[in-house]
Amino acid sequence: MEINFLAVLVAALVTLPIGFIWYNPKVFGTIWMKETGMTEEKAKGSNMFKVFGLTFFFSFLIAFILQPIVIHQYGALGMIGADPTLAKPSYAAFMADYGEAYRTFKHGMLHGFMTGLFLALPMVGINALFERKSWRYILINAGYFTVCLTIMGGIVCAWK
Repeated sequence: MEINFLAVLVAALVTLPIGFIWYNPKVFGTIWMKETGMTEEKAKGSNMFKVFGLTFFFSFLIAFILQPIVIHQYGALGMIGADPTLAKPSYAAFMADYGEAYRTFKHGMLHGFMTGLFLALPMVGINALFERKSWRYILINAGYFTVCLTIMGGIVCAWK
């Protein structure tokens, strides 16, 4: 099973339009700005090429690691040391029977959502607690990552 770099690339790109919508002033942007202390002047003074470029880079890393999280067949590959040429015939038989099992957008979304709930939320929450941020801040940012991970998980799981 090879890494699907096109799926990873597309999944990484979806974080940008989701962020555009999520942090829009008509959705959560105004609340987020208040909770972070961000002002329009500060935002306008940012190097947006750097911000969006690094956002895409970090999103690419997230999408890359999502493949083994949302695609069950990576577990079988891991059990043989990640080299199918060294596998016993039972691996080929298993993959022939189950190689496409649970490779759906819906199933990838489920695992992406669980990744958001059980990884993104606690990580954002821990940082926010030490930064003395509010629950609104935690829920807005963790919600964004959970939505992104849900969509990203669907993309990388279904794209064969």
